[in-house]
Amino acid sequence: MADLSDPKITEAYLDVRQDNTDTNWVLLDYESDRSDKLQVTQTGTGGLDELKEVLQPGRASFAYVRVSYSNDKESQRQKFILVVWIGPECKIMRRAKISVHAADVKAVLRAYSIEVAAREKDDLNEGPIVIRLRKAGGASYDGV
Repeated sequence: MADLSDPKITEAYLDVRQDNTDTNWVLLDYESDRSDKLQVTQTGTGGLDELKEVLQPGRASFAYVRVSYSNDKESQRQKFILVVWIGPECKIMRRAKISVHAADVKAVLRAYSIEVAAREKDDLNEGPIVIRLRKAGGASYDGV
């Protein structure tokens, strides 16, 4: 089991969900290579582009991100995604545990529209994610 007992995790999660803050993502990393305890390592206001810059190739991490997009010129939507990052240089034992730990993370970071499994930073390009969010949202006014 993953240890998500640090109260800063819930605080950062709630901060991302707030409409009145600029914080739109939080990154959770393991305390050490041998630990199953997760901690908040960074938060940011620059969306997926900023998050991609801080992901480490040798780590497995979880991120919670608010994504804003418009369906047309009249509407703006905000949806949340859960990112499960397994860097290309991540150790085998950490890779093996990540799927089990993802269930524990989902119990805490529970309100999201889609889960994005990312192995490379290009997996977090905003365009394809917005298309998935539109499909998951049900109301698509532009034929997607």
